[in-house]
Amino acid sequence: MIKVGIVGGAGYTAGELIRLLIHHPEAELTCIQSSSQAGLKVSSIHTDLIGDLEATFVKEVDFDVDVLFLCMGHGRSKDFVASIPTSYKGKIIDLSNDFRLNESADGFVYGLPECNKSDIRQANKIANPGCFATAIQLALLPLANAGLLKELHVHAITGSTGAGQAPSATTHFSWRNNNASVYKSFSHQHLGEIGETLVQLQPDFNDGVNFVPMRGNFPRGILASVYLDCSLSEDEAQVLYQKYYEGQPFTIVSDVSPDVKQVVNTNKALVQVKKHNNKLHIVSVIDNLLKGASGQAVQNMNILFGLDEVMGLLLKPVAF
Repeated sequence: MIKVGIVGGAGYTAGELIRLLIHHPEAELTCIQSSSQAGLKVSSIHTDLIGDLEATFVKEVDFDVDVLFLCMGHGRSKDFVASIPTSYKGKIIDLSNDFRLNESADGFVYGLPECNKSDIRQANKIANPGCFATAIQLALLPLANAGLLKELHVHAITGSTGAGQAPSATTHFSWRNNNASVYKSFSHQHLGEIGETLVQLQPDFNDGVNFVPMRGNFPRGILASVYLDCSLSEDEAQVLYQKYYEGQPFTIVSDVSPDVKQVVNTNKALVQVKKHNNKLHIVSVIDNLLKGASGQAVQNMNILFGLDEVMGLLLKPVAF
């Protein structure tokens, strides 16, 4: 059994990790740390776990584990990693943005399995990708791998859980319900990691990613709509995408336009490609908390420890 610890256990991504790991056949969740909730039962915060888990949050991290998942706020993981005792020989999977970019990687491997699986297998430290970054990259990896990227136009909408658990003016139910809004146009923090991955596959790509993110009035899920000029026919694009994602268990090329409910509560990504005159249009949908965060983190754990990649992640979509 893989002994697992979670640092920062009270938020949305930690809650999803707990739900996945308590049912994972090869994982033993031995430490759920939270500075703010120490001493309280985990199920008092993640109330859907009543009857499933009797554990309490602890204040101090137990380093007698095989892997630590870091679920702290952005900017805090770097300080925590610097404080880890040198005696700790386990692996680290960080869900913040602290180590995703090359300039700040500090030995972390970027954990997008559909692009970096061979490097993930050999790694000790994984920087789990961002949610928007995952959806957008999965829409584009086959084109980048074939050297076919040109200037990109991306519109993507996300559920409110993407903003984290702490309430704010733009996550409050009364404001978000029956509403939609644009934010961080052309400047979203995930653009850096998207750009680095695309250049990794297509070194001459310098045309830019025009990304307009939107807040949706639903709790979870991301839909990304991407288009670019492309000389491929629709059939050629379909073959390109099918071939690239062959053997990738969670990314499925769909014949029909995908929607968010098909992937919510799963680790799946659905991708559709269609040709409209000279434009190739790609739609990508994921659950921002699973394939865009905690599910992908468990997928990375499975790869790190040589387990079946889908172990603990064959989940049922909500559908309705």
